[in-house]
Formats: sequence, structure tokens, C-alpha cells
Amino acid sequence: MNFEILSINVGKPKQVQYQNKEVSTGIYKTPTTKALYLSFLNFEGDGQADLVHHGGKEKAVCVYPYEHYPFWEAELQRELAIGAFGENLTIRGLVETDVCIGDTFQLGEAVVQVSQPRQPCYKLSVRYGVPEMLLKVQETGYTGFYFRVLKEGLVSHSDGLTRLSCHPKAITVSYANRIMHQEKDNIAGMKKLLEVEELSSNWRATFIKRLSGMEIDTRERLTGNPSQ
Repeated sequence: MNFEILSINVGKPKQVQYQNKEVSTGIYKTPTTKALYLSFLNFEGDGQADLVHHGGKEKAVCVYPYEHYPFWEAELQRELAIGAFGENLTIRGLVETDVCIGDTFQLGEAVVQVSQPRQPCYKLSVRYGVPEMLLKVQETGYTGFYFRVLKEGLVSHSDGLTRLSCHPKAITVSYANRIMHQEKDNIAGMKKLLEVEELSSNWRATFIKRLSGMEIDTRERLTGNPSQ
């Protein structure tokens, strides 16, 4: 099945002012009509500032469904340009309830695989000046998701996205979000997710810690301030 790529968006990190300090962020992406090479780490011309929470092999491509744009335009009371969420691919026809961890897709010459939902970080607040936006992203489940790259290659936005395989465990991105953010004590749900070998190592580590009774500190991701 084919899904539409509305835009490929890339950009290098830049410095911006936030809460009286300078922060580096790669959330500002610009649409391009050029065909770009997608490596195991990212699209050419792209970069992330915070390599702890973004980028790397398991988060090489950030994907966001265009279906959510009207909701956020109403919430933020402003028009949003494509790439508004710092995503590399703005797509249409595939949302979090329709895609599963471990599903694979043809993307131009490249082959990619869903590794985890996107976890919103405070850089969205930096961009829009709305501190509660992150929690809203988590509550709605309108997070988008990440691809890891299984095969590198050239990608053009006109190529579209073709699903090659559906993961047999059929654990949707939306279900993974629910267990991560809402049902934090759902032991059966966490165990179910851990059965998916293709789940990213950082989500796997979080669920393993939770199952062992450890509290996960999310303050730095949500606010930009490390815990004391």
C-alpha cells in the first residue's frame, strides 16, 4: 500500500533563546524538492542538536502525519508550515493507529522500519512558546514516529512510501504511546512491547527499568533542565 509524502524536510541545528538561556535545536526543518541520500544516520543536509533524545541509527528519520496539522492549528491558533514539528517526512494516509513497531517500508531506494513513537521534548515549547504543548502531544497520541534505516539510498518526496511488511505482533505506535505515557503501571502491556525485538533500545530500557520498579526521570526531556 502506498502513502503520500507531502514533503521531505531537513535542517542543521541553530541557537535560539529560551527561558533566558541559549539552546541549540534542530527542530527548524525546511522542505526540499531535491532527491536526498538517506544514510543509516539521517538525510543528507540534516542534523540534530540533542543526540541523546534525537537522531542516531534508531531515530534516523522523524515522521509526522499531516492529518494532525488542523488540530494543532486550532490549538495554537496559527497556521503551520510543513515541517512544523521538526519532522523529516510529512506524510498523509498513515497515522499512529495504523502503523506498528517493526513495520517496514520502501522509501525511494531506501528501506526503513518503524522503531518507536516520537517522544516530544521541550524543543517544541521552544518553537511555539507553549509549555503545555508537550503534555498535549503525549495525551493526544499525535506524536509521529521514527524510522531506522535498513537499506540506504536516494529518496525523493515524489517516491511515496510503500509498506513492505506488517509486523506479526501488530503493536501499534498508538498502543506503545499509551503504555509509555498513560498506563505506566500496565505490566502486561510493557511485557507485550518487550516481545517486539524491533522496538528501539531506549524504549526497551525504559520498560525494563519500570518493570524492575525504577522511577524514570523525564524532566530533562520535558523542560530542558536536568534533574538535581
